[in-house]
Amino acid sequence: MSQQQPSPEDTQTDRSATDSDLRAELELLREENQRLRGQYVRARRTSYRQSALGLVSIGVVSAIGALLFPAAQTVLFALAGIGLFAGVLTYYLTPERFIAADVGERIYAALMTNETAIVRELGLSDTRVYIPHERQTARLFVPQHSQFDVPSEGDLESTFVVTENERERGLALRPTGRNLFEEFEQTLSGPLGTTPHELRDQLTDALVNVFEVVEATTTDLDAEDGRLTVAVTDSAYTFDDDVDHPVASFVAVGLATGLGTPIQTTVTTEPGNSDDVDFRVTCRWERDNSTSPRD
Repeated sequence: MSQQQPSPEDTQTDRSATDSDLRAELELLREENQRLRGQYVRARRTSYRQSALGLVSIGVVSAIGALLFPAAQTVLFALAGIGLFAGVLTYYLTPERFIAADVGERIYAALMTNETAIVRELGLSDTRVYIPHERQTARLFVPQHSQFDVPSEGDLESTFVVTENERERGLALRPTGRNLFEEFEQTLSGPLGTTPHELRDQLTDALVNVFEVVEATTTDLDAEDGRLTVAVTDSAYTFDDDVDHPVASFVAVGLATGLGTPIQTTVTTEPGNSDDVDFRVTCRWERDNSTSPRD
């Protein structure tokens, strides 16, 4: 006996049922994703609020202790003031929105893809130069030729630098590290360094402890030769032949501003290395020109 073949109507019905099931499962996954995101935000917000409550409790206890123990009033009142102030500050500065790190990286990757495509289609060189700028902190210059001259500040304000001197032609961009650097300056307790050693310590500390965009850095500085190499471990932003990687950009903008001289950067990777280094940022400058504009 021959088996009865399913009719086209039966096949179409099965497909419709499968599509309906998939749509229902997709909708459930979306709802679950939204629920988990909301739960994560609430948990983070609760953690901040609990920290604030703990600080306020310390302040209240210290204030009561100061009333009960007059001999230690000075210290206890100081603790009370610190606890109450920190508690109120923590409570009102609790973030209302948390953005996952991979969201920022995806946005960054799209922007870098566009910039890299522009550089390649214009046939520009692989040279990256961060030039200090009086009005815009610093500009990233991608020259047309590897042998180049630095354009004037006025020419650098144009995106496409086209001058009579062919060696000055290229692309001038706002560095990704410029805003980070300007934010970093707000956190400094003293002035920005003006020597390679001072800037190395300040900038690498900011990458790890202020912005937390890398887990760790290892540096190799040769001030006499005008070179700083920063080995980066566990970067929040992966490197993929980018025009202007945030880590390299931040270090270069800081050096350019502090030393007052153009900084040429090279970012290299070592696939399969065993020292957990994601990539290395090498910055070079001319020592004769490294006079800080802030002096």
